[in-house]
Amino acid sequence: MRPFTYERAVDALGAVKSAAATPGARFIAGGTNLLDLMKLEIEQPQHLIDVGRLDLAGIAPTPDGGLRIGASTSNSTVAADPQVLARYPVLSQAIVAGGSPQLRNKASVGGNLLQRTRCAYFYDTTKPCNKRAPGSGCSALEGLNRNAAIFGASTACIATHTSDMAVALAALGAQVETLAASGETRTTAVLDLYQLPGDTPQIETSLAAGDLITAVVLPPPPAGGQIYRKARDRASYAGGLASVAVAGGQVALGMVALKPWRAHTAEAALTAGASPAEAIARELEGASPLGRNDFKLPLVARLSAAAIHEANGRGA
Repeated sequence: MRPFTYERAVDALGAVKSAAATPGARFIAGGTNLLDLMKLEIEQPQHLIDVGRLDLAGIAPTPDGGLRIGASTSNSTVAADPQVLARYPVLSQAIVAGGSPQLRNKASVGGNLLQRTRCAYFYDTTKPCNKRAPGSGCSALEGLNRNAAIFGASTACIATHTSDMAVALAALGAQVETLAASGETRTTAVLDLYQLPGDTPQIETSLAAGDLITAVVLPPPPAGGQIYRKARDRASYAGGLASVAVAGGQVALGMVALKPWRAHTAEAALTAGASPAEAIARELEGASPLGRNDFKLPLVARLSAAAIHEANGRGA
């Protein structure tokens, strides 16, 4: 056990000021990812700031017809909310597709977005990993990379992001609200929250040290059907191989990059009149599989085409 100090935050601004002023500080809410990483000594925070009891939960309509979801709201609460079910079914479906009911009951919205990769080499501290130890190398490049990225990867990292919720939010064009130690609030598109690995895979988001996600804001739901589909090796207790979220004419892919992958090429093709199969084929022209994950190309093609057809009301 590595020693650490603990603080229960009483307000959001106090929490971010404490995080900015304390080296090695980390926020904790549900703890469904961070505690596992601490047990494995992948994460070694010196100070934990508990934000799970802050007044950051709740779901409320926005003046423009969207929805604001507090960062401390549990995944289960969001998935079961009548407003979400009626207007953003793709979000509810994505949440239910991720994790067990027990984890969804505990996990927070903010924590879900910031969960770290499930790459086996990231979790194996005996193997080099640029995320854990920058400059040490990427073991997955020549190793077991069946689950590796097919978009946006680099020679420094080929891991994927595993949040189902983030994929649905990317398709919906959601934004995240954050609070800095200065008291400044910022609104960032979910897609811009994440960074591709490049030469610095240890930098995963655009958040500055001490920044706290306070809410997720959904715009008015797009016209058209919504659907979330996911493929994995087992029906439960297994990470995803690939997923797709469709919201009207907006498409996002999951488990194919170190961030939710908005399929802009496919969207443009659909707008131009291409069939779902043709549209996703054009998106996949930009993919870079590594051999063992070549199967993701036909998997994503079939999964996405079926989801687009279903969202359009033409069945799978």
